[in-house]
Amino acid sequence: MKEIGKVVHFFDKISVAIIELTAGLKVGDTVTFKSKEEFDQEVTSMQIDHKEIETAKSGDAIGMKVDKPVHEGVKVELK
Repeated sequence: MKEIGKVVHFFDKISVAIIELTAGLKVGDTVTFKSKEEFDQEVTSMQIDHKEIETAKSGDAIGMKVDKPVHEGVKVELK
């Protein structure tokens, strides 16, 4: 697995993680959140500035709906 970024913010009320990417990511990819309770999740949608996107590149900060809470600093890997 390859690290593709880290969580820089988490909105718990809407369950959205803001991920700062160090590599590309696209809808349909599966990522692993490397927290104490590590879990995998398929990327079903992503947003930048409240606009739906299909692909994101290194340097982008994306919003992604997540199934479980995550904390700032959690590493994200491409599965």
